[in-house]
Amino acid sequence: MAEEQTAIEKQFSIQKIYTKDMSFETPNSPTIFTEKWEPSVDFNLGSHVEPLENALYEVALTVTITVKSNDKTAYLVEVNQAGIFALNGFTDEEMGPMVGSFCPNILFPYAREAVSDLVAKGGFPQLLLAPVNFDALYAQHLQQIPQQLPGSDTIN
Repeated sequence: MAEEQTAIEKQFSIQKIYTKDMSFETPNSPTIFTEKWEPSVDFNLGSHVEPLENALYEVALTVTITVKSNDKTAYLVEVNQAGIFALNGFTDEEMGPMVGSFCPNILFPYAREAVSDLVAKGGFPQLLLAPVNFDALYAQHLQQIPQQLPGSDTIN
Protein backbone atom coordinates (compact mmCIF):
# COMPACT_ATOMS: atom_id res chain seq x y z
CA MET A 1 0.00 0.00 0.00
CA ALA A 2 1.36 3.45 -0.91
CA GLU A 3 1.86 5.95 1.86
CA GLU A 4 -0.60 8.82 1.75
CA GLN A 5 0.85 12.27 1.94
CA THR A 6 -1.01 14.80 4.01
CA ALA A 7 0.99 17.82 2.92
CA ILE A 8 -1.08 20.97 2.83
CA GLU A 9 -0.86 22.86 -0.43
CA LYS A 10 0.37 26.44 -0.09
CA GLN A 11 -2.29 28.95 -0.96
CA PHE A 12 -2.04 32.72 -1.12
CA SER A 13 -4.80 35.12 -2.08
CA ILE A 14 -5.63 38.77 -1.73
CA GLN A 15 -8.98 39.19 -0.02
CA LYS A 16 -9.14 42.98 0.14
CA ILE A 17 -6.90 46.02 -0.36
CA TYR A 18 -8.02 49.26 1.25
CA THR A 19 -6.91 52.60 2.61
CA LYS A 20 -7.15 52.34 6.37
CA ASP A 21 -6.20 55.94 7.14
CA MET A 22 -4.73 58.98 5.39
CA SER A 23 -3.94 62.54 6.33
CA PHE A 24 -2.46 65.60 4.67
CA GLU A 25 -1.45 68.77 6.50
CA THR A 26 -0.03 72.07 5.25
CA PRO A 27 0.70 73.95 8.48
CA ASN A 28 2.39 76.91 6.80
CA SER A 29 -0.02 77.57 3.96
CA PRO A 30 -0.65 79.87 2.22
CA THR A 31 2.69 81.60 2.85
CA ILE A 32 4.69 78.48 1.93
CA PHE A 33 3.44 78.91 -1.67
CA THR A 34 4.97 82.39 -1.93
CA GLU A 35 8.46 81.39 -0.82
CA LYS A 36 11.31 79.90 -2.84
CA TRP A 37 10.78 76.14 -3.15
CA GLU A 38 13.80 74.31 -1.70
CA PRO A 39 12.36 71.03 -0.44
CA SER A 40 13.96 68.49 1.86
CA VAL A 41 12.13 65.18 2.28
CA ASP A 42 11.96 62.93 5.33
CA PHE A 43 10.54 59.49 4.47
CA ASN A 44 9.45 56.88 7.03
CA LEU A 45 8.02 53.45 6.37
CA GLY A 46 6.51 50.92 8.75
CA SER A 47 4.34 47.84 8.68
CA HIS A 48 2.08 45.99 11.07
CA VAL A 49 0.62 42.49 10.87
CA GLU A 50 -2.60 41.50 12.61
CA PRO A 51 -3.62 37.83 12.54
CA LEU A 52 -7.33 37.43 11.91
CA GLU A 53 -9.36 34.21 11.88
CA ASN A 54 -9.28 31.36 9.34
CA ALA A 55 -5.68 31.90 8.15
CA LEU A 56 -6.39 35.55 7.30
CA TYR A 57 -3.92 38.31 8.06
CA GLU A 58 -4.24 42.06 7.89
CA VAL A 59 -0.98 43.65 6.77
CA ALA A 60 -0.84 47.44 7.05
CA LEU A 61 1.86 49.60 5.49
CA THR A 62 2.32 53.12 6.86
CA VAL A 63 4.10 55.73 4.75
CA THR A 64 4.88 59.06 6.41
CA ILE A 65 6.52 61.92 4.54
CA THR A 66 7.45 65.33 5.88
CA VAL A 67 8.61 67.93 3.38
CA LYS A 68 10.26 71.11 4.56
CA SER A 69 11.30 74.15 2.59
CA ASN A 70 13.62 76.71 4.18
CA ASP A 71 13.19 74.99 7.60
CA LYS A 72 9.40 75.38 7.44
CA THR A 73 7.14 72.36 7.13
CA ALA A 74 5.52 72.57 3.71
CA TYR A 75 3.41 69.46 4.19
CA LEU A 76 3.06 66.24 6.09
CA VAL A 77 1.37 63.27 4.46
CA GLU A 78 0.63 59.90 6.02
CA VAL A 79 -1.03 56.95 4.32
CA ASN A 80 -1.90 53.69 6.04
CA GLN A 81 -2.54 51.21 3.21
CA ALA A 82 -3.80 47.80 4.29
CA GLY A 83 -4.77 44.46 2.89
CA ILE A 84 -6.33 41.25 4.05
CA PHE A 85 -4.45 38.22 2.81
CA ALA A 86 -5.28 34.51 3.04
CA LEU A 87 -2.17 32.44 3.76
CA ASN A 88 -2.61 28.66 4.02
CA GLY A 89 -0.02 25.91 4.24
CA PHE A 90 3.03 28.07 4.89
CA THR A 91 5.54 27.06 7.54
CA ASP A 92 6.48 29.45 10.35
CA GLU A 93 9.76 30.16 8.54
CA GLU A 94 7.87 31.06 5.36
CA MET A 95 5.24 33.23 7.07
CA GLY A 96 7.75 35.89 8.14
CA PRO A 97 8.86 36.75 4.59
CA MET A 98 5.27 36.52 3.33
CA VAL A 99 3.84 39.09 5.76
CA GLY A 100 7.08 41.04 6.21
CA SER A 101 8.10 41.44 2.57
CA PHE A 102 5.75 39.90 0.00
CA CYS A 103 2.51 41.50 1.25
CA PRO A 104 4.01 44.99 1.83
CA ASN A 105 5.42 44.80 -1.69
CA ILE A 106 1.87 44.33 -2.98
CA LEU A 107 0.55 47.25 -0.90
CA PHE A 108 3.29 49.79 -1.70
CA PRO A 109 2.08 50.83 -5.19
CA TYR A 110 -1.33 51.70 -3.71
CA ALA A 111 0.27 53.77 -0.94
CA ARG A 112 2.58 55.42 -3.47
CA GLU A 113 -0.38 56.45 -5.63
CA ALA A 114 -2.32 57.80 -2.62
CA VAL A 115 0.69 59.91 -1.53
CA SER A 116 1.14 61.29 -5.05
CA ASP A 117 -2.55 62.19 -5.32
CA LEU A 118 -2.68 63.89 -1.90
CA VAL A 119 0.44 65.97 -2.60
CA ALA A 120 -0.86 67.09 -6.00
CA LYS A 121 -4.28 67.98 -4.58
CA GLY A 122 -2.48 69.95 -1.87
CA GLY A 123 -1.02 72.23 -4.56
CA PHE A 124 2.56 71.01 -4.38
CA PRO A 125 4.85 69.61 -7.09
CA GLN A 126 4.33 65.93 -7.82
CA LEU A 127 6.04 63.53 -5.40
CA LEU A 128 6.82 60.08 -6.76
CA LEU A 129 8.23 57.68 -4.21
CA ALA A 130 11.09 55.48 -5.35
CA PRO A 131 10.57 51.70 -5.28
CA VAL A 132 11.34 50.01 -1.97
CA ASN A 133 13.26 46.74 -1.57
CA PHE A 134 11.10 45.04 1.05
CA ASP A 135 13.27 41.91 0.94
CA ALA A 136 16.27 43.95 2.11
CA LEU A 137 14.20 45.74 4.77
CA TYR A 138 12.91 42.42 6.09
CA ALA A 139 16.46 41.00 6.20
CA GLN A 140 17.60 44.11 8.08
CA HIS A 141 14.70 43.66 10.52
CA LEU A 142 15.78 40.05 11.18
CA GLN A 143 19.34 41.21 11.96
CA GLN A 144 18.04 43.74 14.48
CA ILE A 145 15.81 41.32 16.41
CA PRO A 146 18.61 39.91 18.65
CA GLN A 147 19.59 43.48 19.56
CA GLN A 148 16.16 44.21 21.04
CA LEU A 149 15.59 44.05 24.73
CA PRO A 150 13.36 41.20 25.94
CA GLY A 151 9.72 42.27 25.88
CA SER A 152 10.39 45.17 23.52
CA ASP A 153 8.31 45.61 20.36
CA THR A 154 10.45 48.45 19.05
CA ILE A 155 12.97 47.95 16.30
CA ASN A 156 16.08 50.06 16.75
